[in-house]
Amino acid sequence: MNVQFKKGVLELCVLVLLDKKDRYGYELVQKISNQIEISEGSVYPLLRRLTKEEYFTTYLQESTEGPSRKYYKLTEKGRGYLHELIAEWNEFSSGVNQLIKEGVGND
Repeated sequence: MNVQFKKGVLELCVLVLLDKKDRYGYELVQKISNQIEISEGSVYPLLRRLTKEEYFTTYLQESTEGPSRKYYKLTEKGRGYLHELIAEWNEFSSGVNQLIKEGVGND
């Protein structure tokens, strides 16, 4: 898949997953990787930036499988941002799908 496509939707994917429940970084990478081929290194800088912008808070939680894990929790500000992104995504994807429908096979 085109790298620029992925970059644009990665933020939305992370926010959507955190809307349902708190998750740690590697768990987010795995969930997104199940649907979209991404590199682990593309998620962590995004998590740092979104935390700095106060869309998430973080906390450490003990793990039975090694060191404590840093969990990301969506804030109210993050939830508002998520709803904006979903609206933008729906409008954008609808427009692109319409263009595809009009363009494919109409030579």
